[in-house]
Amino acid sequence: MLSRTAENLFWTARYIERAETNARLLEVGARNALIPNTGGGYRNEWDSVLQASGTAAAFAEKYGETVQRNIETWMFFDRDNPNSVTSCIERARENGRIVRTALTSQVWDVLNTAFAEVREFARQERSSLSLSDLTDWTLRTTALVRGSALNTQLRNDGNDFTNIGHYLERADSTARLLDVKYFVLLPTISHVGSGLDNYQWRTLLRAMSSNRAFNWAYGGEISPAKIVDFLVLNRACPRSLLSAVEGANDHLDRLARAYGRSTAAQTAVRGMVGELADMTVEDIFDEGLHEFLTRFILRVGALAGEVQRTYLSGEMR
Repeated sequence: MLSRTAENLFWTARYIERAETNARLLEVGARNALIPNTGGGYRNEWDSVLQASGTAAAFAEKYGETVQRNIETWMFFDRDNPNSVTSCIERARENGRIVRTALTSQVWDVLNTAFAEVREFARQERSSLSLSDLTDWTLRTTALVRGSALNTQLRNDGNDFTNIGHYLERADSTARLLDVKYFVLLPTISHVGSGLDNYQWRTLLRAMSSNRAFNWAYGGEISPAKIVDFLVLNRACPRSLLSAVEGANDHLDRLARAYGRSTAAQTAVRGMVGELADMTVEDIFDEGLHEFLTRFILRVGALAGEVQRTYLSGEMR
């Protein structure tokens, strides 16, 4: 496959997953903002969303104050934000258009419809669009894109590049969503394990569509250790960090077999799989959840860069 075609497929998948992540971050912020601040002290759930999205500085430069309406606009509609839902849908559709012949008609139809609908949202009066409707639309649309690809695309190297993009972006997004909890500061240490603390953890699970799955796996009783185990180390969780890097590893291994050689990308992803597979929840808390997640996000970025250099820039080595 031409490296240019592989790159477009890789980024189509990444942008679709990134659009979903922004919708889930908005849902986390909106749910946590409903909790009254009865304990005093500082707490700004929207700050946490911006920090986790990695766009806090750019938002502050354009909007200044972290008002919910401005954040919703920034993360869903604003084309100055390259990670907004609108920007991601438009870029996914443009990447798909460039490699139209590498996509089935079903996948292209879903991408094209999403592009038209998100532009229609931009023409509507903002007050007529609720945040819950926008996030629900995003989650349905991204699921349709992935489902169409799963059901209709050939299982060739194009499918491998698509899924590598999907799994790398999902690993990054799960880490960022989990890190929201770090930035949502409880009023006092006494609130750890309280109703407020548990509500925030439960909100995170709901925003990741993992609440029922968590209940099945752990019996429903919330604790930070169980949440971290589920979203980081549990292979049965489709959004866990280990599940995502193993998915990327599987498709990179398929490429190595198809092309008859292993590269630095395979070495990097195997190192990540090995570290997570040997890690315990205690190891993560000893390092610090925020510190671990920050390090993991950097490693995902480094792996994506290695994939880019090895396969997508025409410099395979």
